[in-house]
Amino acid sequence: MKLVRGAWKLLVGIKDALVLVAMLLFFALLFAALNSRPSAPTIKNGALVLALNGPIVEQPEDVPPLAVVSGQQIGQQYRLRDVVRAIDAAKDDSRVKAIVLDLDRFGGGYPAILGEVADALVRARQAGKPVLAYATAYTDGGYRLAAAASEIWTAPLGGVALSGPGGSRLYYKGLIDKLGVDVHVFRVGKFKSAVEPYTRTDESPEARAASEALYGSLLEQWKQGVASARPKAQIVRWLEQPAQLVQSARGDVSKVALATGMVDKIGDRLAFGRRVAELAGTESGKPAGWFNQIKYDAYVSANPLPTGGDIGVVTVAGEIVDGKASPGTAGGETIAKYILDGLAQKKLKALVVRVDSPGGSVMASEQIRTAVLQAKRQGLPVVVSMGGLAASGGYWVSTPADVIFAEPSTITGSIGIFGVLPTFEKTLAKIGITTDGVKLTPLAGQPDLLGGLNEQTDVVLQSTIEHGYREFVSLVSQSRKLPVARVDEIAQGRVWDGGTARQIGLVDRFGTLNDAIKEAARRAKLDPNTAKPEYLEKKPTWASQLVQQIGSRDDDSGAAPADALARMGWEQRQMLAQAAGDVRRLAISGGVQARCLECGGLGPQQATAGDARLLDLLLARFGL
Repeated sequence: MKLVRGAWKLLVGIKDALVLVAMLLFFALLFAALNSRPSAPTIKNGALVLALNGPIVEQPEDVPPLAVVSGQQIGQQYRLRDVVRAIDAAKDDSRVKAIVLDLDRFGGGYPAILGEVADALVRARQAGKPVLAYATAYTDGGYRLAAAASEIWTAPLGGVALSGPGGSRLYYKGLIDKLGVDVHVFRVGKFKSAVEPYTRTDESPEARAASEALYGSLLEQWKQGVASARPKAQIVRWLEQPAQLVQSARGDVSKVALATGMVDKIGDRLAFGRRVAELAGTESGKPAGWFNQIKYDAYVSANPLPTGGDIGVVTVAGEIVDGKASPGTAGGETIAKYILDGLAQKKLKALVVRVDSPGGSVMASEQIRTAVLQAKRQGLPVVVSMGGLAASGGYWVSTPADVIFAEPSTITGSIGIFGVLPTFEKTLAKIGITTDGVKLTPLAGQPDLLGGLNEQTDVVLQSTIEHGYREFVSLVSQSRKLPVARVDEIAQGRVWDGGTARQIGLVDRFGTLNDAIKEAARRAKLDPNTAKPEYLEKKPTWASQLVQQIGSRDDDSGAAPADALARMGWEQRQMLAQAAGDVRRLAISGGVQARCLECGGLGPQQATAGDARLLDLLLARFGL
């Protein structure tokens, strides 16, 4: 029987291997077929359709090659520089008769990113290009873009649902106490609120004051941006009196949105399609509401990035982690290698560091900073361009810059570090388990996660954190030419908006990535109008491109729902998933962290697939 079972297992293994090989061959052939089109697609007259079924980010995450095979939802992400480039190209392209924003399933973005896209849409509109927006229900991020349109449409059962920044955070102190877990927190900075969920049941007065200032500034910038693009929109009433407005129209949100200048037209998608067809044309025999379309992917491909120049551009996007990492996460070893290889092979004249990160590992941040310093040692000017977020470790890697660019709504600062180490001696004691053993030195067996930390370990770890904070403050002091005492005053883990950061000396100028590239060219004594970038990054693998192409073909899995009520629930679920993921990452990361967890709620609402699965497990565990 053992021989039969062994033979059967062998046959099953061979069968599984053959199936896997066949699937890989199938997808390879499919990928080849999908990419058999010319590298520069032929663009015919029509409307450029920006159907943004996901968030706009600095660097899209790499999709696992077997995501389609496993049935995993593939959330779409759109690279900021591609979206802006497409809009700017369409502005002067006679083939593009209109730009259509389909925001039904838009996943949002950090305020600075949304502002840059909105500015590009305003440029197109001012150049005479019609820009039409459609959504069943507009929330804050979507409306920031829609306000730049020449026509805003909503569905008869749709409307507007604005909430402004801010909301609730999860605090775990009560649960931690019930479980008997002893969470050892080592930190410096009275505003470093990332660790408060483990030590408190509510927000500290210092953290609340900092959050109120940050959220207030971001809200004012959002209102100014919308009001500038669309003066007739009564946004203040929608933010301050939503219940009265909706009740006055007996619950007809789209009607009151029209009456308050928030939208221009109420109509279904067929009516919207007919309107676009008046501008972009249509063909006989096509379904109602059809119009000549220019697909976003094809248009981006037809307008490639200028590359092969003298200005190296490296992107530090996502959480900063030790070791190697795929795009969307900043692996210290990976980013450092991009920089060092670029310096060795590309004959660069300047380096631009594009930062869009909440920070993470201090060691990985220092590894990236050291690589940037190598560019300076080789005589290259270094310019930092901050995107939507450059906080904690994201600011650490920015310190070597000769000049720092940011946007007024860039989220930055959070200069502070911390460490979290849970021990379970009290938890084990509840079920009758204790620990003991021979310890010949004060640090023998420490840190002891099962038996607890001793006093000397606490002192050593806290001293290490304090030393790291002094190093951080010293780096900022030297690079920004500010007294240490002044840096300590504006540090303390506090998060700032870009406008305030410029006033207090953490940022030099306002500007986009293109502005930073031109400044780098000037500093390298190159013509800023002709200097081209050389992006130091990993090219997408064929498998990743395949998954993206399959996932982008009319697949809304993982995208936000269209109607307002469902969308609000979806956004809350995404926030819960992100919070659950943050807890998991802190529990397993170890080491000293320069991270801004409180920044996450201000950005795109799309949790990772791993965070979503973790939330599903937790909800199932508690029967929810």
